[in-house]
Parts: sequence; C-alpha cells; structure tokens
Amino acid sequence: MRTKFLEWLNWALVVNLFLVLFSFFWLAIAVIGRSFNLSLGLDLWYRLWEPVFTPAIGILMAGAILSGIASWLNQRFGSKSV
Repeated sequence: MRTKFLEWLNWALVVNLFLVLFSFFWLAIAVIGRSFNLSLGLDLWYRLWEPVFTPAIGILMAGAILSGIASWLNQRFGSKSV
C-alpha cells in the first residue's frame, strides 16, 4: 500500500511539474509577445495565476517535501520494500 502511494505521489508530482513548467514557458512567451505588441495570452495567464498556477506550485513544493520525508523515513527505519 505504501509503495503504491509513493508511486502515485511521484507520478502526480511529475504531471504537476509539467503543468508548472508549461505555465512558466507560457508566461515567458506571453511577456516577450507583449513587448512586441502581440497578444499571446498574458491577460488569460494573469487570470489563471491565482486559481490554477499558485496551487500547482504549492502542491509541487508540498509533494516534494512529503516525498523527501517519506524517503528519509524509509531509509531511517530500514524499510527495503520501497
């Protein structure tokens, strides 16, 4: 059960990482587009910042900490099943 949970957690963190990277590249491209007076979705990105991207970054950080703690606990208590 613990192994499946950690596998699921790692998979979810990878998906979340790609969402965060996508949002970063979208922001970078939209800011460059704004400097050339092109509309590349910067206003939409700003509207999605609070409800989508901020929680995604928070979940990524919390998940990374949780994954690190779980790994540390497995090493500390000698569990070789994970």
